[in-house]
Amino acid sequence: MEFRIIHAIPNDDIMEGILQLHERIFQDSSSLIERMKTKANLLTIIALDQGKIVGFKMGYEFDPRKFYSWLGGVDEMYRHQGIASKLMEMQHNYLREHGYRIVQTKTKNKWRAMLILNIKHGFDIIGTYTDEKGEPKIILEKNLLVTN
Repeated sequence: MEFRIIHAIPNDDIMEGILQLHERIFQDSSSLIERMKTKANLLTIIALDQGKIVGFKMGYEFDPRKFYSWLGGVDEMYRHQGIASKLMEMQHNYLREHGYRIVQTKTKNKWRAMLILNIKHGFDIIGTYTDEKGEPKIILEKNLLVTN
């Protein structure tokens, strides 16, 4: 398994792999590239197996001390192998090295594996709200200066 950190929007080959994986996981990747273009200091970390993208974690700067971990996922055939944890650890190490103190993310109760993974990696639930589709969302934050 190979892991890569990419700053800004990935090149076309990598982007195509991310779009395909995003589509399989979330069933819609139609506006992903346009949304990525609006994010400050976009950071993408990918997991590759023999050149195939099997996982990704994407986020952006919320402010100089806070980073928002936005999107991520692992191909169904590659789950339960520690890939999501490795992507998260790489992201958090990168953020510490670049002066971020807080990482925030949001998830839905239906994404239980992601919720559990975040909690295992030191996130605290700081709130909830109902999104525009009427679905409850859970807001989580992690202090990057505290080690687990």
